[in-house]
Amino acid sequence: MQDSKTLINQAAQEIARSSTTSPTEAGPARAERAKPTDAHIDALNEVFALLRINYHNQYYKAYSDTQVLNQIKRLWLESLARFSAETLLRGVKRVIENSEFLPTLHTMIHHCESESSEGLPDAHSAYIQACRAPSPKASAKWQHPAVYYAGRDSDWFFLSRNTENIAFPVFQRHYKQYVERVIGGEVLSPPATVERVIGGEVLSPPATPLLPETIEVPLSSEENRARLKALREELGL
Repeated sequence: MQDSKTLINQAAQEIARSSTTSPTEAGPARAERAKPTDAHIDALNEVFALLRINYHNQYYKAYSDTQVLNQIKRLWLESLARFSAETLLRGVKRVIENSEFLPTLHTMIHHCESESSEGLPDAHSAYIQACRAPSPKASAKWQHPAVYYAGRDSDWFFLSRNTENIAFPVFQRHYKQYVERVIGGEVLSPPATVERVIGGEVLSPPATPLLPETIEVPLSSEENRARLKALREELGL
């Protein structure tokens, strides 16, 4: 059985690996880690309760020391706070359904990321969608807004004028950033509602013209003559 110090060090190393970020062309990496809320604490306690029920012997063998268990929980809480409380619960259920073994923090993060990225296509599928999208791009049908934003940041002209071996790595880098933001809980605005900035001036997307309340239909020659006759009689001409 691993001793307490080994378990704590192992969890700390996994947190370090999972939180490594660096600036990208799309902008600087986030400076602060998401802070745990009461909802996260309640969810994490439920996570460990489910792990105890489903991995009974493994659980008590790994977490026989209450003090160590509390330290492990704090480390998990710090790393998993970037996910919503609901995602933590869906993640642990996915773990239980797919593994016979007590999960490590790294495994838990992987399953939470899978739960958070539902609806997001893989990078290459997203690239193909971005390249094939008709103009205007903001009005095209996108599987997920992240695909549009990655294409926009990569530059549509660049994507259309370069071969895949040149364009795809650029798109993939931007797309990865948006996927991470979505996994972190950010909700991206639908492309059609995004304002465009041109030359420092903010321009809203062109509004769809409203239909008039009434539709004018040209009168026939007979109707025009009848109206003219009525007007003359009214004026006594």
